[in-house]
Formats: sequence, structure tokens, C-alpha cells
Amino acid sequence: MASTIGVLSLQGDVAEHCRSIEALGRRAVQIRYARQLDSVDGLIIPGGESTTIAKLTADNPDAIFDRIRDFIDADKPVYGTCMGSIFLAKEIEGSAQGRLAAMDIRVRRNAFGPQRFSFETTLHIPVLGDEPMNAIFIRGPVILSAGEGVDVMARVDANIGRLGKTAGSLPDEAALYDSYIVMARQNNLLVSSFHPELTEDYRVHNYFIQMVEGTAPKRALAQTQAENEVQPKEASAVPNSLALASV
Repeated sequence: MASTIGVLSLQGDVAEHCRSIEALGRRAVQIRYARQLDSVDGLIIPGGESTTIAKLTADNPDAIFDRIRDFIDADKPVYGTCMGSIFLAKEIEGSAQGRLAAMDIRVRRNAFGPQRFSFETTLHIPVLGDEPMNAIFIRGPVILSAGEGVDVMARVDANIGRLGKTAGSLPDEAALYDSYIVMARQNNLLVSSFHPELTEDYRVHNYFIQMVEGTAPKRALAQTQAENEVQPKEASAVPNSLALASV
């Protein structure tokens, strides 16, 4: 029987995720109440405002925040896009906002600047095949580091989102890092900094469905802790003042 995928429907690109799931022949359910999680096989946490979603879940008398934790602890697959990746992260740079803290990653919010600096680029994601994927970043977070149990699936050039910006508006991130992690998996958890639901390329959603149905390909590459860090450029002497940026 085809799997049923829930989409957390407190805010964000709910309809777009549902469309992607249904285009792949699976049933999509908008999740607004904790009890609905009993009827789905996997959960998508869409993009939006992470501080808002944290408040909504914390203040919700329905206790959906705790129910999602239980869902994860039961090894049910969960996929977080953009804000969803922040919500799943163990650590958020410079912030103590509410989160699930389920995935061993450290993230930076709004890494490429405000919404007017949103951009598109192509990513090579080996587990999804040879064809590059068009990725849309909207106030996107990035993963600064990942634990040994995390499979890094895609990176983006650290300076790509800075193209065309006013000189001096923010530190030149290319002077600090070569690349950022923008897609990763840890066991039953999947995250991406970009928005695949805004395209007609359904490969990321199909990969998540394969996780739910137990058919997702697994990379055999063993990654060390050092390989999962965002590597600074060796010749850089620029202080990382971006760590003080607004989150």
C-alpha cells in the first residue's frame, strides 16, 4: 500500500509539498493536530519563520511539539526544508530558540542575508543521480558542522549568495569558508536548506518517500568528523564577525 506523508501545516509551503508528494503517487495529509501523526508514515516540516514555528508549537495546547519528538524517537522519517532544518537542528548559531534538537548539526539562520538576496543555483547531489538539481534558496540557513553520524549530501559555494550585494554590507563569506552544507541525512532525518517543493523536480521528495518505504539508497562513504565540518580557508585572516549577525 502507498505510504501517507504528513506536512506540518502551521505555516510555510504546505500546498507545494502536498503537490510534490501527490505527483509521486502518494497521499499527502496536512498536519495541524498531534493526533493526526498516528495516521502518517513520514512527516515534512516546511519552510517559514523558525521563531514563529517554535512559538506556535510551544504555545499550542495540542502538544504537537512533543508528539513530533515521539514520532522521531519511533524512527519515523522526518524531512525539514529551510526552516524545518533549523527546527530539527541540535544547535542554532547565536540562538536559544525552541527546537527539536534531534539532528546532530549546527546551523546558521539567514546565512545568505534577507529575502531580497534569495537566489537559485544548481547542486550536484550524487545520491539523486548525475543530473544537477536547480535549488532555490530563500533566506536559507546553512549547516556549519555535522556529527559523525550525519551523511553530507550536498554543498554550495560559500560566496554564491553574496553575488551582486552592496560591498561592505556583510563580511565576505568567501574569505571565511569554501563551502556550506545544504543537504544532509542522519538515520530517519533529512534536511535541506533549499526549497525543492518550488520546482517540478521531485527527486528530493522521491528520496524522502524511499526513506519512508525503506528503499532509499545509502552512500557507503564513511565520513569522519573533519569531513563533516565546513572547512575554513587556510589563508584567511578575516575574523568571523558574521557569527554576530542577527538571527
